[in-house]
Amino acid sequence: MADEAPIPVAEPDESAKTGGKPSMFVKVYAPFQVYFEGDAYSVSAVNDVGPFDILPKHRNFLCMLAPCQLVVQPVTGNAKKIKIHRALMHVKADKVVVFMDV
Repeated sequence: MADEAPIPVAEPDESAKTGGKPSMFVKVYAPFQVYFEGDAYSVSAVNDVGPFDILPKHRNFLCMLAPCQLVVQPVTGNAKKIKIHRALMHVKADKVVVFMDV
C-alpha cells in the first residue's frame, strides 16, 4: 500500500463560492481610495454611447465612463453605488478595473 500514489484533492471550484452563478473580480479605485474590491455578478455604468452592463465572460473592453452612478452587484451583500465623474474602465479575463478621477 505504501507504493500507491496519493489521491489528488480537487481545488474548490470558483462557482461553489457563488452558488454556481458565474462571477468576476471587480476593483473600483481612485489614486487615494479604494471604493470596491471583490467578486461581483455585474457592473452597470454609462459611457458616451449610453448605459451598459458588464457580466462574467464579457469580451475585452476599454472605455471612458461618462458621469453616472456605477452600480456593482457583489456576490455577497447589497448593490454598491458609486458616483463617477470621470473614469477609465478596463475589462479583461473576468476582471473589471475602474480607475476614477483620471
